[in-house]
Amino acid sequence: MTQASERYAVYFLPGQDTALWQTGCRWLGRNPDGTAGDAPLPPPQAAAAGMAEADWAAVTAEPRRYGFHATLKPPFHLAEGCDLADLDTALARFAAGRAAFQTATLSVTHLGGFLALCPSAPAVDLEVLAADCLRTFEPFRRPLDRENLSRRRARGLTPRQNALLETWGYPFVLEEFRFHLTLTGRLTDAAAARYRPLLESLFAEALVAPLAVGGVALFREPAPGAPFEPVRRYLFSVR
Repeated sequence: MTQASERYAVYFLPGQDTALWQTGCRWLGRNPDGTAGDAPLPPPQAAAAGMAEADWAAVTAEPRRYGFHATLKPPFHLAEGCDLADLDTALARFAAGRAAFQTATLSVTHLGGFLALCPSAPAVDLEVLAADCLRTFEPFRRPLDRENLSRRRARGLTPRQNALLETWGYPFVLEEFRFHLTLTGRLTDAAAARYRPLLESLFAEALVAPLAVGGVALFREPAPGAPFEPVRRYLFSVR
């Protein structure tokens, strides 16, 4: 039975057997597909680069909760009258009608105060996928209440971002969207400059090939502030 406090999100996840997925999970200290309960540990490269374990834990704390991913449909509460089975059916149908593709390579990028992996060239195919997810699963989203709208606005939004927030429940969608796999929480410019070479070295092998996009995934936040956990991966079926 779906709980009212639960939130769901549609993610892109790299394939489980890819260097990108394995490196990303190792960096964040958490593999959502793996056994829960293990204490997160920094990758050996972090210590070798002189990064203290406490610094690594702080830098990765926020993205660790969400897991290594790129958001396609931002977290939402289920609308009245919808349940997980309905959402699962819609996602399976969505994936069955799409074809896998390869797109631009990724690179470590300083993005709005944090470090992330972003396309190194324009990637319209990723923007289309995100927009399709946003629109297709919108009927499942419960509108934000006044408290959540105010909390979002308090961070400072442009008029267009505020309009997107009111329509879609999130300000950074459609033309404001930028595909990214988050690697850190908020950093000072000095900290970003310090950690960027470490991440470029850590992900070097994983970023050689173009990004392979072969499906989407549904994640669930069981309670406010709890780690997001996987519900199911949905592979694209069209060949």
